[in-house]
Order: sequence, then structure tokens, then C-alpha cells
Amino acid sequence: MPPSNTILILIPYFGDLPWYFPFFLHSCRNNPSVDLVLFTDSSEQHELPPNVRIIHTTLEDIRGLASKKIGYEVRIDSAYKLCDLKPAYGLIFEDYTKGYDFWAISDIDIIYGDLRGFFTDELMSTHDFINVRHDYTTGCFMLIRNNTMMNNIFRQSRDHKKVFTTSSYLGFDELNFRHCELSEGRSLEEIDTDIECFTHLIKNAARQQEIAAWFDFILLEGVPGKIKYTDGRLIYDNQLEAALYHLYWLKKVYRPKRRIRNIPSTYHISPKKIYFTRPKNNAP
Repeated sequence: MPPSNTILILIPYFGDLPWYFPFFLHSCRNNPSVDLVLFTDSSEQHELPPNVRIIHTTLEDIRGLASKKIGYEVRIDSAYKLCDLKPAYGLIFEDYTKGYDFWAISDIDIIYGDLRGFFTDELMSTHDFINVRHDYTTGCFMLIRNNTMMNNIFRQSRDHKKVFTTSSYLGFDELNFRHCELSEGRSLEEIDTDIECFTHLIKNAARQQEIAAWFDFILLEGVPGKIKYTDGRLIYDNQLEAALYHLYWLKKVYRPKRRIRNIPSTYHISPKKIYFTRPKNNAP
């Protein structure tokens, strides 16, 4: 039976598509019940899976659309600044999310595992916000219910206008660069941030029972190695399955000399590279 909760992933990306984009597309293909729209100025040609759609646009067009939907002039001087606007994507791209139950924030330096294996109908039917870390809202991927309240919850931040009219990235989608303090054991209330971030908004709304939020650590990050991608699933150390792998650190140390377009059904990720297992030649 197909999932009853529909998902649309929204990704604006501007500039040349990176070497890992084919791996990203390959993992999208293995999640056929999850749709994705990529807004980009890249003219590079790729064979897209049926669930992926590309909208050719410009950063200035996105800035204009964001300003119109949010209701004041938004400043986007660079593509990186879009990260601050991620919590508002449900409103900015509402013309694309019509008919979907959830919209998702995501980056393209991601390899998806079996998303539906984690984001089940039971989980999605009982929650308005679903996160892939246990501690702070994750700009690399999160699921948000497609309704008026959740699409506008970013407005509850007293700093949203300051954030959206400032040229530099302020970490609004996560925690204003205070992640390490959480990992060191300090509570959210103890951390002094310069702005009221999306983490604050979601945690506070959940605490006040305005929304139902789900936080758990179901992603792979860093360069742990021992990662196997096989038939649409991500397995770590032959024991644990993950919803996705964030290549944030791997892409800094691994730059293949050529782009691989034909991704096999099984490959491995070490701390330094992605490699394929070649079948042994048993011929005499």
C-alpha cells in the first residue's frame, strides 16, 4: 500500500552542480514516493528520476518571490544566505506545495537512505515537525507539516525581520552557530544566542503543546567510514541503518577526478572517499 502522507522536498541551489550531485539523484530515484523540486540556474543536463523536477530560475527571482510572500523586502546577497530562509520555504514556495501533506528542507550534499522506512505514516500522522537530530533543528533536512501555522511559524521569532534583511548568514535555520554548547551538555535555555532561532521556535511550540515535534538522531554525519549504501538503504558498520548521510565533511576531503554518472546499487563510503566493490573475476 502506498504511503498516505505525501512529501515534497524543496531545494534552491545556485551555481555549478557539484561532483556528488549524481549520488544525490541516485538516492532520490530510490525514494520514488518522495517528490523533489530543485530551483537552480544550472543548465547542466542530468537524467532525472520521475520524482525529481527542476525549475530553472535565478537567485534574484527567488529573492523577489520571498519578498512578495513574506511581505517585506528580503535580502539575499549570496546563495548561502538562503539557509536563513529555509524555515520560510513552506510559505515562499506555497504554489508548489499545494496538495502535499509535508514539505521538507534539504541540501544536495545528501545521500538519502530509505526515507519511508523512517518517516512512516504513523509518525507523520501524529507530528507536525520531524527532525533528524535530537538536539537542534537540522538545516540539512527536516520535515514540516504543510499548513498555515507551520508555514508561518518562523514569524514567531522576534528576530525574523532582522534575519531576513541582513546580508550575512545568521544560522536562523539551526542555532546561530551555538551547536557545540548543546553537545557539551548545556541546555537550550542556558545558551545565549544573538537571535531567536528556528530551534527555539519549534522547541517552545512543542513545550507549549501548540505542535507535536519529533527529534531523534537518525542521520550520519562527519567522516565515520564503514558506511554502505545498498539498494536504497544506508547501513553503518553492518549494524545501524540511517535515514540519510550528510556529506558536509566528506566533500572537503574527497574530490574525485571525474564525475561518476552511473551509480551502482551498492557502494561504500570511507573517511576519505566513495568507492565501489568490483566483483571478483573467477575466470581461470
